[in-house]
Amino acid sequence: MIDLFTAAKPDHSGWRIDETVRAAAIAEHDLNALQDDASLRRITDFAAALCGTPTALVSIVLETCQTFLARTGLDAAETPRETSFCVHAMLADDIMVVPDATRDPRFADNPLVTGEMGLRFYAGAPLIRADGVALGALCVLDTAPREGLTDVQAQGLRVLAADVMMRLSDSRATAASRAAISDSEGRFRTLADTMPQMVWSTLPDGFHDYYNARWYEFTGVPAGSTDGEGWNDMFHPDDQERARIVWQHSLQTGDPYQIEYRLRRHDGQYRWTLGRALPIRDDMGAIVRWFGTCTDIHEQKEASEEREIIAQELSHRIKNIFAVISGLIAFSARGNPTFANVAADLRARVTALGRAHDFVRPHSAQSRPTAAPTSLHGLLGELFLPYQPQDGARILVDGDDVEIDDRSATPIALLFHELATNATKYGALANDHGTITVAIRAEHDRLLLNWHEHGGTPVIAPEKTGFGSQLIELSAVRQLGGAVTRDWNPAGLRVEIAIPKTSLSRS
Repeated sequence: MIDLFTAAKPDHSGWRIDETVRAAAIAEHDLNALQDDASLRRITDFAAALCGTPTALVSIVLETCQTFLARTGLDAAETPRETSFCVHAMLADDIMVVPDATRDPRFADNPLVTGEMGLRFYAGAPLIRADGVALGALCVLDTAPREGLTDVQAQGLRVLAADVMMRLSDSRATAASRAAISDSEGRFRTLADTMPQMVWSTLPDGFHDYYNARWYEFTGVPAGSTDGEGWNDMFHPDDQERARIVWQHSLQTGDPYQIEYRLRRHDGQYRWTLGRALPIRDDMGAIVRWFGTCTDIHEQKEASEEREIIAQELSHRIKNIFAVISGLIAFSARGNPTFANVAADLRARVTALGRAHDFVRPHSAQSRPTAAPTSLHGLLGELFLPYQPQDGARILVDGDDVEIDDRSATPIALLFHELATNATKYGALANDHGTITVAIRAEHDRLLLNWHEHGGTPVIAPEKTGFGSQLIELSAVRQLGGAVTRDWNPAGLRVEIAIPKTSLSRS
């Protein structure tokens, strides 16, 4: 009988694999029997939870493809060999880590990186038989770049890779498989007790039946005292009901569990903690266990709150600057009556800038605007508020909503303030019944904004370009990189503004 895999032969790059003999050996051994093996699936579930990644795989590299004996967070059962990261990982002496695949010349053009999957982070522990044959890798994947693995995560991945090899080496012996699973569970518990995080596990109904040593060290409670539902009593009273509701939602839907709460430490201090959990499922998709962690984030939480307070204070002072500038303009106008009309226009523009800043600035729960502070519809609604009568809207914003930020809010505010001001003086808002529609349409790489006035006084093209028109050009063309087209239709001014989507938001 041919062995599972043939011996590898060395060449200049290290160990290589005799594909022809190995393929025959795989066919005889029938690796199909190991596809989606429950014990291997538990290993990939644990590897994903341990490393905090959405995906983990047991990958065997064949002549034309790599096949996944177990997979967590991925639907595909195999991928082409030429796109395989594991081809490289299985020839390494230890875990191969790719922090950001877009910066690695080996993988930057890989379809798994450039395509829909968007792979960025990879870490793979080689699966090497005792006689030196390289089979594939146990790997974890993420769509976001990462610095690497912690020492505990790397240690755990090696332990789990050894468990995979144990399963592969004797998949036909039922008794040996049970022993391997039992030993694997023991390894899991040993590994969990060495982790810096608090680790816990529950039955499918949410009954907590396991905590690692770190939980008891942190909380100081006797072993077993928080089994069942006792864990909730360890939370701050103000967080208990919220945590219970989120946990019940995960139990009922199978959605991942994630929440921040204050956990009581052994000295009585409540510390901000990040709780996460993922369900482990059987071959039929039923949840057989929940595996979770608790991470102390108290210092990060306090630092974040301090940054938010500073940002709000700075933004409040900027808002006060706008008020001071408006006051100075008004003061100057009183001393120079000939400056009154110019001062009124200038104050209106400063007020528009202030509205734009106030919309996108950091807000507290009390000061946050009704619309999302990244919404173009929300910004225009705030900007047009002074032009809207109480008995109904005369400026209607319709169409697609897009994300904006502080970079684009200022030129957009100036642009539409000028249009609204001109409409008040000469166009649709110069009488009591004219209206304006602003139609927004998002295309592939640009945003079209159509300003259309109806029912106002007849308009004619100006003989020369005024400051307001120059300001519109400055905002749309120079600051946003767009284009402005005007149609001086006597029935109502039409303006089309095209803006590249890249100018609207940093994201």
